[in-house]
Amino acid sequence: MPRVRPLLVAAMVILMAPHSHAKHGNPDDLAGYVAKMEDPSRDAWQKPDEVLRALALAPGQTVCDIGAGPGYFALRLARAGQHVLAVDVEPRILEVLRERIVKAGARGVTPILALPDDPLLPPASCDLILIVDTFHHFPDGAAYLARLARALEPGGRVVNIDFHKRELPVGPPPDHKVAREEFLAIAARAGFTVDAEPTFLPYQYFLILKPKR
Repeated sequence: MPRVRPLLVAAMVILMAPHSHAKHGNPDDLAGYVAKMEDPSRDAWQKPDEVLRALALAPGQTVCDIGAGPGYFALRLARAGQHVLAVDVEPRILEVLRERIVKAGARGVTPILALPDDPLLPPASCDLILIVDTFHHFPDGAAYLARLARALEPGGRVVNIDFHKRELPVGPPPDHKVAREEFLAIAARAGFTVDAEPTFLPYQYFLILKPKR
């Protein structure tokens, strides 16, 4: 039986300014954004099944998916037996995710409407925190990582997967990316060290971090 933790997640209704999705990376064309995130061709370079194997999670563990969007990783994690806290700042994206949860019968996914500078995760609620192609949206990366550290269970890890800062066939332009070396410097300031670094992704770095104890 998966262990159950109390999740202090409040139901909220937030009125967002019309420009807010653009600010946080979700375009006004919601259908187009979702189609891009879920395009089957993404699997060839994102390699989601290999990513999940590299995370080496046990069934019943809780994974916090930061910037979950329409659930590209969240739904896969739920199918693998994890409970997923799917965090996003965009209410419309979470509406799409809730529809996909119902369609997939993925009751192990809990959507969380977060703030741009705070994932609103309960303390010690996550065995692993997954950030994919999202770190550049955080207004203060070191402060955000420090908040994530407080949300980890003892022995928990933070994983950041993001695009190398150069011209690539996929992903945002270079000026919207955070270079691997820059991210590592930010992570060190937040009290993290590298635990492992898988290298099978063609366009992205894949860093598994643990808090310094």
